[in-house]
Formats: sequence, structure tokens, C-alpha cells
Amino acid sequence: MPKKPNSPDFVVGIIGAGAMGRGIAQIVATGGIGVLLFDTKDDAAATGKDFADRMIFRACEKGLMSEEEAKGAVGRLEVADKLSDLADADLVIEAVIEDLDVKREVFLSLEECVTKDCVLVTNTSSLSVTAIAAVMKYPGRFAGFHFFNPVPLMKIVEVVNGLETNEETCEILVRIARRVGHEPVRAKDTPGFLVNHAGRGLNTEGVRIVSEGITNFSGVDDLLREGGPNFRMGPFELMDTTGLDVSHPVMESIYHQFYGEPRFRPNPLTLQRSVAGLHGRKTGRGFYTYRNNKKIQNLEKGAPEVIPESIWISKAEPEGHDLLLSALREVTEIDMGQKPSTRSLCFFTPTGSDVTSAATTEGVEAERSFGVDTLFGLDGRRTLMSTPVSDPDLRDLVHAALAADGHAVTVIHDSPGFVNQRVVATIVNIACDIAQQRIASPSDIDKAVTLGLGYPVGPLSMGDNVGAKRVLKILNAMYDFYGDPRYRASPWLKRRALLGVSLLTLEN
Repeated sequence: MPKKPNSPDFVVGIIGAGAMGRGIAQIVATGGIGVLLFDTKDDAAATGKDFADRMIFRACEKGLMSEEEAKGAVGRLEVADKLSDLADADLVIEAVIEDLDVKREVFLSLEECVTKDCVLVTNTSSLSVTAIAAVMKYPGRFAGFHFFNPVPLMKIVEVVNGLETNEETCEILVRIARRVGHEPVRAKDTPGFLVNHAGRGLNTEGVRIVSEGITNFSGVDDLLREGGPNFRMGPFELMDTTGLDVSHPVMESIYHQFYGEPRFRPNPLTLQRSVAGLHGRKTGRGFYTYRNNKKIQNLEKGAPEVIPESIWISKAEPEGHDLLLSALREVTEIDMGQKPSTRSLCFFTPTGSDVTSAATTEGVEAERSFGVDTLFGLDGRRTLMSTPVSDPDLRDLVHAALAADGHAVTVIHDSPGFVNQRVVATIVNIACDIAQQRIASPSDIDKAVTLGLGYPVGPLSMGDNVGAKRVLKILNAMYDFYGDPRYRASPWLKRRALLGVSLLTLEN
């Protein structure tokens, strides 16, 4: 019978002393558990221990632990000279290279030397837990235990059960995770597990928007950061940080592992830039240019100063109309007619559709028609969208009106769902389908994304904030416009929108 995780003599073996292995060793030792660190490369384990020791004492210097606690943690971290030294370990965590055959060999060798009660886990981020376990004698005691880099700072770990993993194994891992100060999230064995799976929408939809010529890299990033959704980084800033040499292969891998699921479809834009070596911060050039690891900021062109004499705001979307009316009533004359007068510039606030469709539906000339995204409010950066035939001089007048009270404005070409609507709807929809497939619980989906990806709120809560009915409306409008199944709504979203309940609602 496996030893209880809170036992004072519980021992964790770690195979692989690279960045992940030594990071795991650090938090396990700090969590009051004995650690045996092993690596097949000469001196790698000793080097990994030295690094972990330094990080522990550095935490002490920062006041995060006492000197006595630091010395105790360092004393619990030992180097194993050979694999058989892990024979008495209660849990062994593998953190070697992402190669299925190599990992299988590791666990076949481990099964020859550990007890049958020892829990065995892999830190893989991309390989199937079930595929690794397929060669093992006792697959029930095997699971995924996926930490994120840097391990001491990323306070989340995915507990991934393969097809034959028993519940006791997962419960032990959940308790170990909490003992070492990390938040566990449960996930079924599926491509990308939970965090990488749920994170597909931000990057792929951002790239799709740029590839359509709707706006540029900074246009997408600025709107997602400053235009209401409040992401810490937009997709292109994020890919520059992680490195496109890492991000693009993950996009391709998850897409192929899901047998060409349209929601995860990559784009040639990222492959082309990756092949060119434009990997981001690490190379000095990516979607942005960097000097001394700092992004070189391009000065934003100032807003025009001449505002229109009269504007008319469509009432097709009552909430959008009222919000825009409140924002602009002190800026210029408001045409309150049912139809616009010939001298008024025309504003539309569509949810999901583009301004061309909105204008033609109401019989208004496209040359003087413009769209404003009001879904996330107008307190931050504002979006101005024009039709393909909108008059540029008139567009400048509209820009001036939106910027008159000091707001930044991003001008984009026509797009169903603007930028923020379509990216957020895509993120929410993917999370809904993760819930629908019972890969993880709704609460764990939100927890994983906020801790693992740094989103301002979890994707299901994000959908609740916007409103499930609005998210569904955006997706349906984009699906109707493009005919692309990437925008088909998840059953989880559809049903909860129809019922008027939270996207976090579990099924009985």
C-alpha cells in the first residue's frame, strides 16, 4: 500500500536534473520532503543540486523563509549516483527529454528497482500519458504530473490520469502538490492536457486576424491589453516571450493530435516567421524588435483633431447605442432621427457581425459607416472599424470624435466580431468544449488558465462576464460569415446560453 504523502519519511526521486528537474527538486525539498536527484549525465545531478541550493538560500535572503528552514531544505536534497538508489522512493518524477521511447525506457528500468507501491509519474508536456504507460507492468500507479517552468514561480501542476491510472494515484499527487505549495488541477490524458489545450484560442485567433489584414501585431495586442479584456500580454507579445520556435511547433502538434480540429488550425504566418529565425526576445527580433531584451516601442500616430459636425448611432444594438451615446453626447451633435440625415456620419455597434453587414441591413451608405466595439465598454482603448469603401477623410473625423476625451483609438479594417469579441469568444468556446468532453472540471479549467497562462480571469468566468448568449451570438455570426467550422459553438456553451445559467454550471 502506498505511503501517505504527509508521512515524515516520504521520499521523492527525481530523474533529470535540467531546468524542470532541479526546479521540482527545489520546491519538494522546501515543502519538507526528502529528495533524491538523479541524472545519467556525469555531474548533472550535482550541478542541479547546487543550483537548487542557491535558489533556496536566495529565497532565504529575500525573507521568504528562515535560515533554519533553508538549511533544512538543502539538507533534504541529495544526489543519487545510480538509478537503483531510488529503490526506496515513494514517488519518482521523470523529467527527461520529450521522447516517447526514452521515457518508456526510463520507466521500464524503474519498475525493475522500485517497490510495487511506488508511484511513478512523468512531467511530460506533450506526450500521451497512456502511451508511456502502455509498456508498464503496473499502469495504475502511473500518471502525468506536469509542472511549468520556472517551477518555483508557476504555482500550478497538472495531475493527468491515463486510461488505466487509478484514483488513489491521483489523490496522492494532489496532496503532494499542495504540500509543496502548488495548486493541482485534474485533467484527463488529452493533447495539450489542460493549460496548453485551453490556451489555443488567444494565439491562433490573433494570428488569423492579422493574416486577414484586419490589423497588425500591435493592433491586436494593444486592444486585448487596453481595450477591455485586460490581458497581461497580447498573443504576439506572448509568442515573442515564449519563443516562436516553441510556440509554433506546439500549435502544429496539438492540431495534428486532434486530427485536424479546425478550432486549433495553425497559420502559415507563424511557420514563415519561425523559419526566418524571428523567434522573439531570444533573437532580438520577432513580431517586435528588441534591444537589451526590451521591446522597442513604436510611437503611435496622434489622433486627428477635427471632429464631425453630426453623428448618428444605430439602435440595432440598444446597449451599444446607449453606451456610445453616453460617451459622445458631449463631443458633437447627436442625430436622433430614426434614419441618419445626409450630413451625419453613421456609427454601428455590432455584436459578432461586421460594419458592412450592419450598414447594408439598415440601408445606410457604407462610405459614411463605421463600427465601434462597445462589448467591453469604452473606458479603455477604443476600436474604430471601417468598411472597405469608407471614406478615409470621414474615418479621420470619426477617429477624432472617439479620441476627443483622451482615449487611445485603434483603427481596424472590417471584421465580424472586431478583434476583442472574436478572440474572447474563441477562448471561451474552446474552454467550453474542454468542459463538454469532461477533460477537466469547470473550476479547474478556470484555475489552470489563470495560474498557468496569467489570464485576468478564467475563460469560463470570462464568458460569464460577457454573457453566454452574447458569446454564442458572436460565434454564430462568425460561423455564418466565414462558413468555417472553427467557429462552431460548443454544446456546453449552447445549452447554458439557452438555459441562462453560468458556464461554470456542472451537470448533475
